[in-house]
Amino acid sequence: MWRFGRRRADRALATYQRELIDTHYREVENMYTKMRMWRHDYRNHLQTLKALAEQGDLDAIRDYLDKLDDELIVLDSPVKTGNAMADAILSSKMSLAESRGIATRVDAHIPVKLRISELDLCCILGNLFDNAIEANVGVPENDRMIRVYMDMKGTQLYISFTNTAAAGKRRKVHGRFRTTKTGEGHGFGLLHIDEIIEAAGGYVSRNSEDGAFTTEILLPQQ
Repeated sequence: MWRFGRRRADRALATYQRELIDTHYREVENMYTKMRMWRHDYRNHLQTLKALAEQGDLDAIRDYLDKLDDELIVLDSPVKTGNAMADAILSSKMSLAESRGIATRVDAHIPVKLRISELDLCCILGNLFDNAIEANVGVPENDRMIRVYMDMKGTQLYISFTNTAAAGKRRKVHGRFRTTKTGEGHGFGLLHIDEIIEAAGGYVSRNSEDGAFTTEILLPQQ
């Protein structure tokens, strides 16, 4: 019976991981698709500007450049960690959080190659951001907050996620914080994060205070 339950849990975790990877891949691919589309239109933009220049219409050129500038601001990643995949997933999640009225600040730098793959790093960051967004549900909009900090501490990458939470101080069950989400499959995100970190020889700490939750992670460089 125990082995059957373990196999069932393993299958559920494997399914969750595939769905998570697919979701994060689509988010990253969507951002890069938008960038490729803009690059594709680059020649057309130049031709338009040349035509306006030949006509000597400086006001039209300025107006056109202003519109291009606005478009680039929308497409440009608000996060520049030094890792393109991390930039894409963090920017995507920031946009999602802010669309839900959550004040979000990201100060992140990844100056070295890590022992884990970029895909595993994105799974960690995506999961942490999703959990932080979910935890803000029910928090008054003026109080909603997510803060992300990433930088090197010696030879390891330090990752810190802090977010407001509606449920007050959370308690551990068998040494682990349980997810506040409901439904089948929820809770696998935390398990997946822990497995990635353990396999890399890293460290994770979670702390719940009244109204806030913090996750701290150390990941060794390559």
